[in-house]
Amino acid sequence: MTLFLFLFVLIGAILLGVPVAFALLLSAIALMVHMDLFSSDILAQSLVNGVDNFALIAIPFFLVAGETMSVGGLSRRIVRLAMSLVGHRKGGLGYVAIITAVVLAGLSGSAVADAAALVAILLPMMRNAHYPEKYSVGLLASGGIIAPVIPPSLPLIIIGVAGNISISKLFLGGIAPGLMMGAALVATWWFIVRGEAIETPQKASAEDRLVALREGAWALLLPVIIIGGIKTGIFTPTEAAVVAAVYAIAVSALIYRELSLPAFYKILLRSARATAMVMFLVGCAMVASWLITVAQLPQQVASLLEPLIDSPRLLMLAIMVLVLLVGMVMDLTPTILILVPLLMPVIKLAGIDPVYFGLMFVINTSIGLITPPVGTVLNVVCGVGKVRFEMAIRGVAPFIAVYIALLALFILFPDLIIVPMRWFAG
Repeated sequence: MTLFLFLFVLIGAILLGVPVAFALLLSAIALMVHMDLFSSDILAQSLVNGVDNFALIAIPFFLVAGETMSVGGLSRRIVRLAMSLVGHRKGGLGYVAIITAVVLAGLSGSAVADAAALVAILLPMMRNAHYPEKYSVGLLASGGIIAPVIPPSLPLIIIGVAGNISISKLFLGGIAPGLMMGAALVATWWFIVRGEAIETPQKASAEDRLVALREGAWALLLPVIIIGGIKTGIFTPTEAAVVAAVYAIAVSALIYRELSLPAFYKILLRSARATAMVMFLVGCAMVASWLITVAQLPQQVASLLEPLIDSPRLLMLAIMVLVLLVGMVMDLTPTILILVPLLMPVIKLAGIDPVYFGLMFVINTSIGLITPPVGTVLNVVCGVGKVRFEMAIRGVAPFIAVYIALLALFILFPDLIIVPMRWFAG
């Protein structure tokens, strides 16, 4: 009855158009009233305590770093470097997009920002070279969702807080699956363009490659600093966010000299607004999470999934199907904040590695960013590239299929994630 009440109020509010943060708050209030625990003081205190977490400080700094990289010229130089390396191959701009997506993922951690940057820079070039437009759009959108998996990643921070999982291990564990996602895109793109008549530019000279490498080196150094610093213990993921922001500002303003004061003010404004939205959502989710624990909802979920607890792979398959369906109609962050507190006790009971589960959850919800009917990243790509949503759906379909196949592979063979994660963690 309690679980039904929580889901009824939450889903009903969302269907009525109530913002997810307020829907979570309403479902929490419904639980409090049902259990005769309602108190405005407890509600306010839980809301404040929900965002009183040191790890969440990383969010505004990573947002500033990501915005600065886009405005300060780092993204454009990475594209130029990738273009000089593989742009001359058949379908070369697609490989440029994939390489750029992987590198940008190690810089910003934002799927929307990365996808928008890829489309703004590369889609006009792909159109001029007569690439198949629907598959070009699909590839750019699919490349953008690598960002939540490879560190620094805002979703990995949020799932670490929501599930009480080590953020450092999540960061180091995200490297291998993120690179595998990039490799899957390479194979899919090769298959798509192998029979297409596509113009290829002239191969870049050694001198041009050297110039592109020299200009892009400052951008490429950032992921090395972040991952190296976390792996060696020089700084925590939260401190890495500060390092990333300061580094991006310094490179953009002092080396590339493309960051002006008015532009920096707009970066701070956009980052502050995004931070406020995320923090309020996290606060409301933590209120709901506390009441979920008090109402013993995880135990009720565990009883429903009890037949699968002795078979971790079947349990993961069932959970991943559920997450995929929810991710198709809900954005990434709310999906994490709603489902993870419910599912973590079940995961621990089944003996599944929490870091492995956290990474699988983020990969799954990232796929939801490019699936209809919502598809946040797909909508952004359509808006920036001025293409019809229906065409984008057709273009992204083969890439979604490959990502789901990769997800199934990770379920069947967890060591594909767990072994590299332990290796990177040392």
